[in-house]
Order: sequence, then structure tokens, then C-alpha cells
Amino acid sequence: MTNERSIETEQTSSGTSDPSREKALLCARAAIDKKSENVKVLDLTDISGFTDYFVICSGQSDRQVQAIADAVNHAMGSAGRELLSSEGYGEGRWVLMDFGDIVVHVFLDALREYYDLEALWGDAPRVKIPSEFYGPAASRLN
Repeated sequence: MTNERSIETEQTSSGTSDPSREKALLCARAAIDKKSENVKVLDLTDISGFTDYFVICSGQSDRQVQAIADAVNHAMGSAGRELLSSEGYGEGRWVLMDFGDIVVHVFLDALREYYDLEALWGDAPRVKIPSEFYGPAASRLN
């Protein structure tokens, strides 16, 4: 895919890595650790005024969606990032988590297909998720 960029090679003009991108990847890793499927990180820095990154992922049940959201919130809290707002946790169908520069969407599969945020934000470059996040099966998942 031509719009995928890797965190290992992308740096800001000051020569340091982008902290928001690193936090977005931290969210992605937390979701993957809870067996989330089809994890995508979209770079919205040049096309959005309300956030820098979307992390979009899927769970197979309402309980798994909640577990993924809990893992993301814990990972970000451990990194010193406060959850600004959250919606949908009680239903476990679509949990939206706002960390300011990062917005995480955890969907049930059917709802993810219906809302299709990847198509809605089709101009956004995809951030390559490091294969080591997936473990030994990485070659077929990323």
C-alpha cells in the first residue's frame, strides 16, 4: 500500500519521533494483546483539526470490545495519558475513546463494516504496525 508509513523511518523535522504516533501504536499494541482483529492506525495530522491519529480495531463480542477498551485505557494511563472522554462502553458495540491527539474506536465487526471509518477517512495515510506486535503469525496479519 503506497500510503503506509513505518514508525521506524518516520521522524519529525526536529529529528525525534512523533510522541502522538508512539501513543497511537501503544494503543494498537494493547488492542492486539487482547486479540483484537484488523487493527488500523490512521494518520490524520494533515487532514483533521480535532485529532492526530485514529486507532480502529474490532472485537468478536461485547465483552471482548470492553476488554480491548480496558486494555487501551490501562496502557495509556500507565503512559501518563488521561482518557478525556469515552462513549459506548456499557453496550460494548462501539467504544469511542478520546485521548485528545488520539481517538480509539473499538467496534463489533458488524458495526465496523456499517460505519466504515477507513473509507470515510480514505485520504488518511495508514501507519504500519510493527510486525513484532503480532508475534510469530505476523507475516499473515499485517
